[in-house]
Amino acid sequence: MKGIVLAGGSGTRLYPTTLGVCKQLLPLYDKPMIYYPLSVLMLAKIRDVLIISTPQDTPNFQRIFGKGEEFGMNLSFCVQDSPDGLAHGLILAEQFVGKSAFAYILGDNVFYGQGFSEMLQKAAQFAEQGSASIFSYRVKEPRHFGVVEFDKSGRVVRLEEKPQNPKSNFIATGLYFYPQSAIEIAKSLKPSARGELEITDVNNAFLRQGKLRNQALGRGFAWLDTGTHDSLLDAGSFVQTIELRQGQKVACLEEIAFHNGWIDKEMLLKRAKMLEKSGYGRYLREIVEMEL
Repeated sequence: MKGIVLAGGSGTRLYPTTLGVCKQLLPLYDKPMIYYPLSVLMLAKIRDVLIISTPQDTPNFQRIFGKGEEFGMNLSFCVQDSPDGLAHGLILAEQFVGKSAFAYILGDNVFYGQGFSEMLQKAAQFAEQGSASIFSYRVKEPRHFGVVEFDKSGRVVRLEEKPQNPKSNFIATGLYFYPQSAIEIAKSLKPSARGELEITDVNNAFLRQGKLRNQALGRGFAWLDTGTHDSLLDAGSFVQTIELRQGQKVACLEEIAFHNGWIDKEMLLKRAKMLEKSGYGRYLREIVEMEL
């Protein structure tokens, strides 16, 4: 099982903030935004990950993560020269994916909820067996997203990209699990009226094949899209509240890697020392102390 993080785009809704840096490198409370989607893949037990970004920002991601050794991972990087749609990222990842099933997540999505790891690993199993999975979530204003339409029995019957008259308040979040065949589906697509290769068209192709599963994120979950200034601020405040009240960090990559058995105490302490002047570094040291 492999993972892909799409961290490209121009971030025009966040201008002028993103004129000099991509939004996935912006701070979301106490860590870069990209930590959050990367943590989702780690919770799914995925160690081989490709980060797709722009020509100017790819070196920044490489500087932050290297090859992923400090997290017990194997990170690769790919340049997307122009934002040609979410499904275009699948085509760029063809060589990386090979014959594997994979997870695909947008670099500006934040997920939080009890039991999420189990849902992710279940979706991974479905992908290995040839079925795609979407993660649906209820929102107040669905017109800005890919809307999921259900029949009376609750079965998905259609997905529609940014409709003017949504058939439901449920949208497909920016997280997908696919069998390898999703690459060929993406390659067969034609650009939409927006001039992009739409991920919704990929999902509808699996739906027509009877191979699309819906993982519903209920009231106990939080999903945050950080594509605007207000939503970015809201997400940061949400993470701050959780961390300060519970004393546990959200999307701490080193912590997840340690609990996955990908790094040992020595590696965790080395990372803690490097970050010791921040609360993040002190938190890593506390993880080790609790294990002693």
